Amino acid sequence: MLGMSRREFLLGSAGTLSAFAGGSLIANHASAADLTLPIKTLSHSLLPDTVTENMMGFGVGGPPPVLRLKQGEAFTVDVVNQLDEASIVHWHGLRIDNRMDGVPYLTQQPIEPGEQFRYTLVAPDAGTFWYHPHCNTLEQMARGLTGVMVVEEAEDPGFDQDLPLNIRDFRLAGDGQFTSLFKPRNAARGGTLGTVSTVNWHSEPVYDLPAGSLTRLRLAVTDLTRVGTYDLSKAEATVIALDSNPLSKPIAPEGIVLSPGQRADIALRVPETEGEIVTLSRRSNKGPKVIARFRAIGTSSGRSLSELRPLAPNPVPEADLANAEVLDFVFGWSPEGTPPQPSICGSLGYTFWSINRVAWEGDTPNPIEPLALMRLGKSYILRFRNETPNAHPIHLHGLSFKLLRSNKRTLPPLVTDTALLLAEETMEVSLVADNPGNWAFHCHVIEHQKTGLTGYIRVDA
Repeated sequence: MLGMSRREFLLGSAGTLSAFAGGSLIANHASAADLTLPIKTLSHSLLPDTVTENMMGFGVGGPPPVLRLKQGEAFTVDVVNQLDEASIVHWHGLRIDNRMDGVPYLTQQPIEPGEQFRYTLVAPDAGTFWYHPHCNTLEQMARGLTGVMVVEEAEDPGFDQDLPLNIRDFRLAGDGQFTSLFKPRNAARGGTLGTVSTVNWHSEPVYDLPAGSLTRLRLAVTDLTRVGTYDLSKAEATVIALDSNPLSKPIAPEGIVLSPGQRADIALRVPETEGEIVTLSRRSNKGPKVIARFRAIGTSSGRSLSELRPLAPNPVPEADLANAEVLDFVFGWSPEGTPPQPSICGSLGYTFWSINRVAWEGDTPNPIEPLALMRLGKSYILRFRNETPNAHPIHLHGLSFKLLRSNKRTLPPLVTDTALLLAEETMEVSLVADNPGNWAFHCHVIEHQKTGLTGYIRVDA
């Protein structure tokens, strides 16, 4: 690496990679992208008879568009930054080329105001994913920058309709305008909850669906903080996938625990009778909180859940547990509490958390060293140990892992990219380091992420 700066190394593991990336950029821009995705400020009615100002959104206006890709096929997105601050886009859950992952300085430069960047996405896995900024992350996400992404299976499973549900809160005051986006004392605990719950930027929306038809509900929790337990009531339905990966044994759509970053796909048979309603609710201390309704309309089409084809497993390699190396990660308080470094991607001004006693200093051109080094193609067991009384949804970019065991509960053999680590829980997961690059590794409670509970893992080719 003689003659190569640290930042150059982070943005490309070899000079040839950086050169290839530059050449690819020129070649790609010779043709139009599949999608142009502006990032801009806007106003929108999140509540009846009220327009919320100073929101941020993707697309031409209104809720962020649902992006639809084909499994294994290239999809190009020109992200155009129309904000007056830097931004970037991360594609949550996609195991893609590291240069396309959208993390400032680890994978690319931030996208400055007035600039654009072309992302080329080739998704090996089908399922429900989502996208959001990784620069000034808390404010930009809090103001609206979270969208759902669907990677369609090679074989159609047979649904009549497909309904993505972008589930998230906004922190609004009584006048419908933004209040403080976080509170420091909450950031040092479980995080600051939103005040208005929405689905697809609407409060308690009602969706009309053909009676007796089969609908794929794609629940994507893009919230900054809230861990919720969800129920689909009065429904003939089953959960068929979690975090983009099919379940070997479908489960009932009751008591589904989803933390920020997690997803659930539900196969719903719409009721037979016109006007009959199915509700999606989230449990709370005050009882069920209805967040969306699904109403049957028209004459029944008489479909049956048994007509659906099973979802094919995603091509995630199985770890060789007998020869896997164990890597330990401790999630806890920051030992120093040193203020983060100033960054173009913003800071909350506090350091509360750490991984392996090291707090993330901020999104800067010279990040701290990786938390771990992995060799390409090798199997690993990651041991997550939570020393705190707070839950942490732990997300790993670019790689998928399989849940193995916990000291507190029996874990399903789920393949995922985001695992909810309970208070004082130790969890082990396995993976194959099959994707080279610097992969961000962090808590998806954004206040925790932005106050130290972030790092990255390097997979060397």
